[in-house]
Amino acid sequence: MKKLLLLALGAVLMHTSVLASDFPFGNFTVEEMSLKAYEKDKTANAVVLNEFGKSWISSTDGIPLIHEYHIKIKIFNSKAFEKGNVEIPLYKSDNNSFERVRDIEAVTFYTDDNGGVQRMAFNASNIIKENKNKYWDVVKFAMPGLRDGCIIEYKYTIESPYTLNMKDWTFQTDIPKMNSEYEVHIPGYFNFKATLVGPLKLTKNTGDLEQECFQVRGNKADCSKLVFGMADVPAFIEEDHMTSPKNFIAAIDFELNDYIDPYDGTKHVKTQTWTDIDKSLKQSDSFGSQLKKSGVFKDKLPLILTGATDSLSKARAIYAYFQKNVKCNNIYGIWSDNGVRKALDTHSGSVADINLGLVTALNTAGLNTEAVILATRDHGFINKLYPVVGGFNYVVAKVNVNNKTYLLDATEPYLPFGMLPERCLNDQGRVMSLNKPSYWIDMKASQKWARTYAMDLTLQPNGKLTGVIKNFSMGYEALNKRKAIKKFNSIDEYVENLDEKNTKLKILKSEVLNVDSLDLPLSEVYEVEISLFDNMNNNRMAFNPFFLNQISENPFKLAERTYPVDWGAQSDTKVILTMHLPEGYEIENPPKGVSLGLPNSGGRFLTAYDSQATTFTFSHVIQLNNAIYSSDEYPYLKELFNKIIQEQKSDIIFRKKS
Repeated sequence: MKKLLLLALGAVLMHTSVLASDFPFGNFTVEEMSLKAYEKDKTANAVVLNEFGKSWISSTDGIPLIHEYHIKIKIFNSKAFEKGNVEIPLYKSDNNSFERVRDIEAVTFYTDDNGGVQRMAFNASNIIKENKNKYWDVVKFAMPGLRDGCIIEYKYTIESPYTLNMKDWTFQTDIPKMNSEYEVHIPGYFNFKATLVGPLKLTKNTGDLEQECFQVRGNKADCSKLVFGMADVPAFIEEDHMTSPKNFIAAIDFELNDYIDPYDGTKHVKTQTWTDIDKSLKQSDSFGSQLKKSGVFKDKLPLILTGATDSLSKARAIYAYFQKNVKCNNIYGIWSDNGVRKALDTHSGSVADINLGLVTALNTAGLNTEAVILATRDHGFINKLYPVVGGFNYVVAKVNVNNKTYLLDATEPYLPFGMLPERCLNDQGRVMSLNKPSYWIDMKASQKWARTYAMDLTLQPNGKLTGVIKNFSMGYEALNKRKAIKKFNSIDEYVENLDEKNTKLKILKSEVLNVDSLDLPLSEVYEVEISLFDNMNNNRMAFNPFFLNQISENPFKLAERTYPVDWGAQSDTKVILTMHLPEGYEIENPPKGVSLGLPNSGGRFLTAYDSQATTFTFSHVIQLNNAIYSSDEYPYLKELFNKIIQEQKSDIIFRKKS
């Protein structure tokens, strides 16, 4: 998904090329105004007619980074009106160091009721600036005069004091683009690497030399002029079961390798090795120092380990102690926020406070434990080409007991020992130790999404079904179910809510077990009455055996998916229905068994039917044996779900015997 482009930028490629340039502002063509749909994607609600960006390091005082952005969009219908709500994020580090935006221009062209083209100018007084958080401000404005068929166009300039953070460029968004181009000017003092992300190819990629384009205090330097372009860029459509879109969207990412200070000539190397990162983490007060605070636990461990006689029971006891005694404040990161000691004292802390404390406590108890830094699913993959600690935003514990490895996250009270939350199931993590070099580890699920339903129902003379439904949830299914239950004040309230949501199903009696026994399946047993038939006067009645958790819509709709299907973990759903019919009824159309499978044993859908006298058993199984399916496997997965949905529409017909 990532390709290194034609950089190191200190050594510029020289060749003749058509030089990039911005397109004129405030113009339109008859063809653009009359455009009713985008020929290459007629489902698109809008299309970018042209997009241009330009970044350069200025020779002015402070050598700021300047970034210009210019875009023109054709809006076909009201579903794309949100494109007229413009937001410009601005980074800040303190009151004296922040990005600012200037030179905002915007205009809307639309066709009036008489067929004439009108121009509606933008009112700068409508610009709003908001303080989003500690690190970000956002400037907002709304484009005027939006209506079907209009064209909106705007441009602005960002001035940034963060010279070493070259602006990245995103080619793909949720609407297609006819043309997108990015021009970058970099003085020879700065050596960046550029990476092309995503499966799409550049249609323009040129490099030229600009002589003496940069000057600071009489010192002159040549510049690299780089142009990256894509034509006919398809929209990126997000679909269920994926990690962060930025892993797959076509983009240019920049990374600073090294630079020479233009003022004093000092060379600074920014690209780090893992040895550099290991050293900095070990020496950090917010990471390595927290892993050395064994004294915090020496008085606590004897009580925590009461009754624990072996290594595994000790690990479980320490893990449970953190789960029960320190509540996570949902602040992510690999750096301890307030420190392990304060987290224990206040019974609250960040992800790093809790899990670095867990690592330290386990090591203090004599268990071989290391920290694992990682990026969560919504944060994106780690760029392994260039070791950068900033790509990580989460930390968990890795403990080795009896030649078996367990990955632990004590931030969630309903997470079983040895199971990571779904957000952590993302590519690989880096194992960090105080006494040996770091290394990669796969962030794989230790359990499945698993559930089993067992139903024993009897058709009554009044047309209602009565009986018992048993639901057993395991792994990630049980985790989510426990979270859902704990949102209510009691199990009775949870059951009452469940009863209210299922209008045709009435819960007469219930029993929910093992809600707090995290290593056991969550068990739900319901005595029910189900109203599926109006009466028993008809000679024939249709019954759908998939009435419970039927799949009504295929989650996979794209003609082609260019990124993997990532469930995080394998899944397994089993349903067993035993049905008892009244005397005098029979099955008109006994269902035939179905066996559908994915290539390479990737999954399957099975049904089975068996009958004896007035009782029949119908079962079905949906198994997905891979946590991740490649884009090449997507058509098979999509077709499997199509067939499952089609099969689940099939009814069983009950009829009176003649």
